[in-house]
Amino acid sequence: MFAENIPLKHLHTFHTDVYARYFASFSGAASLEALLAERASLLPGSNLLILGGGSNILLTGDYNGLVLKNDIAAIEQVREDADYVYLKVGAGENWHRFVMHCIANNLAGVENLSLIPGSVGASPMQNIGAYGVELKEVFHSLEAMHLQEKSVHTFSLNDCEFGYRDSVFKKRHKNEFAILSVTFRLNKQPKFNTSYGAIEQELKKMGVQELSIAAISQAVINIRSSKLPDPDVLGNAGSFFKNPTISLSFFDGLKKKFPSIIAYKVGDDAVKLAAGWLIEQCGWKGIRKGDAGCHSQQALVLVNYGDATGKEIYDLSEEILRSVQDKFGVLLEREVNIVSSE
Repeated sequence: MFAENIPLKHLHTFHTDVYARYFASFSGAASLEALLAERASLLPGSNLLILGGGSNILLTGDYNGLVLKNDIAAIEQVREDADYVYLKVGAGENWHRFVMHCIANNLAGVENLSLIPGSVGASPMQNIGAYGVELKEVFHSLEAMHLQEKSVHTFSLNDCEFGYRDSVFKKRHKNEFAILSVTFRLNKQPKFNTSYGAIEQELKKMGVQELSIAAISQAVINIRSSKLPDPDVLGNAGSFFKNPTISLSFFDGLKKKFPSIIAYKVGDDAVKLAAGWLIEQCGWKGIRKGDAGCHSQQALVLVNYGDATGKEIYDLSEEILRSVQDKFGVLLEREVNIVSSE
């Protein structure tokens, strides 16, 4: 039987005061299948939200449907060859705890992704990335249950259609599957990635003499801790907006108007702009409207200072979107998934 009118404040990182009309959790494929069958019988036609770590969603109000919390937590070695170790990880496992497991066992590839909030199951949905590394570089496969057919499917790297903070689960298969587990391919011999300038600077600051995945992980943790608010202290979902990609010709025009614009070339005819810079140039950094605000250290991060509602945070994001489009002619895209009250 489903629990009713359950508070979700501590189950998502914006920590807005919202409730689920119905709620249950599952710890494996069998329990999820049973809950889906129960939903079909008791709550036909009800809205359904699969909740992981709640680190990349904004609930704009109470959820008038069924929330199923993914609590599948396990780390299992399933294969090993000369170069790699393959770990199958439950989708409900905490992402950073998984990274620390890899560090402790000298398995390389995810150290640059340290301290990213949320669950393992969310990582392929977003193709999470940070400090020069994306999830797809260590991804092998995943298992997911089709929510209507109640059948388990295996997705390969190609099946997931990974893009920048994107995957097939945010497009063609949006809301169709619940991810059960993710299998990662970790390197036995590390291939260090310190190309992101701040990492090299932090490693020097730390006095690191011999490079290791543990040192890189700690450098990333230090950098993230200094720039980004702890969701347990100040409600947020990390970067709220994606860095937009524009054509080289459009960028040339912007460069003439805004010589200090920050951008990175991607491909022969495309440029990725720093969304944080665009937002900051529009005067939003550190701005607070009630308890909803734009963080004082990182303009990409919207925060809940205490009692902000999801709608107030969403409305602030709308104002930011409009101002960036008016000033630069660039339409930002939200990285955070917006979940309506219906």
